[in-house]
Amino acid sequence: MPRGLLLAALAALALLVRVSRLPDPMLPAVLGFGMALGIAFVWLDFGFTTAFRVLLTARDGRPLAASLVIPAIVAPVIIPLAMTGDAYSRFVAPIGVSLLVGAAMFGVGMQIANGCGSGTLVAAGQGSRRMALTLPAFAFGGVLGTLALPAALAWPSFGAIDLPDLFGTWRGLALTELLLGLCAVLLLRGARPAPAKLRAGLLIGALAAGLFVVSGEPWGITMGLTVAGGQALRALGWDLTHAPFWASDGARALLDAPLLAMHSALSDAGLLVGALLAAAARGRLRFGTAIGARAALGGVLGGLLMGFGARLSFGCNIGAFVSGAASGSLHGFVWLLAVLPGCWLGLRLRPWFG
Repeated sequence: MPRGLLLAALAALALLVRVSRLPDPMLPAVLGFGMALGIAFVWLDFGFTTAFRVLLTARDGRPLAASLVIPAIVAPVIIPLAMTGDAYSRFVAPIGVSLLVGAAMFGVGMQIANGCGSGTLVAAGQGSRRMALTLPAFAFGGVLGTLALPAALAWPSFGAIDLPDLFGTWRGLALTELLLGLCAVLLLRGARPAPAKLRAGLLIGALAAGLFVVSGEPWGITMGLTVAGGQALRALGWDLTHAPFWASDGARALLDAPLLAMHSALSDAGLLVGALLAAAARGRLRFGTAIGARAALGGVLGGLLMGFGARLSFGCNIGAFVSGAASGSLHGFVWLLAVLPGCWLGLRLRPWFG
């Protein structure tokens, strides 16, 4: 067995042993689905950042349209289960200035770092030096975002627009699927979706649905990174509990609990380790690929912008768009539109960062 693959397998085993000792019996399953998603992203060469770039530079909406398959598959699982039982939750958030500003910031950061929330974890797992800088910056940016969030929530807002709550479970689900279909039609503009990307969306959607079933909450990326950043800063002596966000019982409990006991953080770890396994198996680890100073600066700045923007806009491509839309919340669709101006600006800044 190649050394890289052996080390990746040992890392996965160590993670599994660690979570098996925690009291939550669902943690190994959450880890398993997270790793499967990481493997899928690498083997299927799937990502959101390039899809936005292709849309804005080549006017080709097929890759982004393929990503709409993911919430379309997950919604029929999330909405009925969460609407009929207390064991499951949905991601529903308000539509307002905070969402618009945060999503635009995220779009800028995504393009200059060359990776979104899931993309950063997957690329870091494959050995990207840029993403090794982006990942801690993302976590720190998320903590900074929590400090600004209470003020941002006071900005003008329409409030949450929750389709299942307004129209009932099944009509809300039907409207959600209809909106996803209309978005796909607008993106495709008569073109056929790329079969490979469509198959990737189908598989990732099925895995995301499985993750929801075992976790009890939709797939999210950024909150796990924010809590990791909060715990790291606390270990360095920073007291966050005086900040309104962290003073709440729920946030303080997350700071005090083991990081891997948090489902979002554990699936993040699984995504990274799964990508490591897949890259090692294919002989495509990139630890030796050097980066320049400008690329390193772009990675750090992009991570800060994504972390901060994700907190203001309630997530990233996964938590805000995919899981928000799949929850029947209109904020997921608005996030998808609001991220585009940021991506446009980020594309024009990319040459400055190599």
